[in-house]
Amino acid sequence: MKAIQFARFGAPDVLELVELPIPELRRDEVLVRVHAAGVNFFEVLMRADRYAVTPELPMFPGVEIAGVVERAGPDADISLAGTRVAVPLFAIGRGGGYAEFVAVDGGSVLRLPNAISFKAAVGLMVQGLTALHLTRRSLPKGKSVLVSAAAGGVGSLLLQLARRNGAELVIAAASGEKRRALALSLGADPAVDYTAPGWQEEVRKHSGGRGADIIYETVGGVSSKAAVDALAPRGELVLAAMGRFGLKAEEIERMLGDNQSIKGFSLLPLLTPRRLREDLGELFDLAATGRLTVVEGSRFPLDQAAEAHRTIEERRAVGKVVLVP
Repeated sequence: MKAIQFARFGAPDVLELVELPIPELRRDEVLVRVHAAGVNFFEVLMRADRYAVTPELPMFPGVEIAGVVERAGPDADISLAGTRVAVPLFAIGRGGGYAEFVAVDGGSVLRLPNAISFKAAVGLMVQGLTALHLTRRSLPKGKSVLVSAAAGGVGSLLLQLARRNGAELVIAAASGEKRRALALSLGADPAVDYTAPGWQEEVRKHSGGRGADIIYETVGGVSSKAAVDALAPRGELVLAAMGRFGLKAEEIERMLGDNQSIKGFSLLPLLTPRRLREDLGELFDLAATGRLTVVEGSRFPLDQAAEAHRTIEERRAVGKVVLVP
């Protein structure tokens, strides 16, 4: 089978296509033929050795897949054979999703409703769960909220979930007219260009002069610093950008003076096995019944994994970027 690895850190071209044996199944495992593998920003950072954790090399990236069970081991659920499934590899400490086949414990797969495409399914795992738990980390009901990178995989889901959970005002921050139009079509009230000088004034104008009560910040770096100027007194900055904290002491002191707070966010510690299945079940149900739209972004064949990484790294991505083996 074909798979992607990188044996050194660097630019996207360090991703290489390799030939590996199709995995032999253990007794409790199933073999999944991958139809879609999600590509995430943190994998881009890992490849460049800019993530909070440095992976061991060689690294086989890919932590979320969707596909069909080819066969099941003797101790696995035989009824899974031929079934459409989603596999959150990140939840079991696995990688290797950028591949044609993956062998996993049969208990780790989730049956996928026919109404959800494989590409949409991978968009509901890392990014869908992140969006869902962000709305639980800071409850949007009755609040004005600002969603950064609102046309991206997380942002496009987050603004919809914030609306579903009772946000009074949902402000989308996105660069480019098409991205802002997409955010508006998904339910944002106004959409602002966070690359334009003084965009924070627009946020205050739309929120009655106060600023946003909650800012869900998934970009980090200079974006976090700029977001502070759009935050209302007593507001919350929820930072979901591990390893990209961009605030300095002076910004934090100013926030303290305005009774503002910073909330950290890390997904994995929030996921128990039971909670993971319940949460994904909720997201799959919302998507299958048309109450949540997954924006399917660029698709690349496996041998173009480097281009998929470039698309994310250069901020050209809209929605979920996937590899299609």
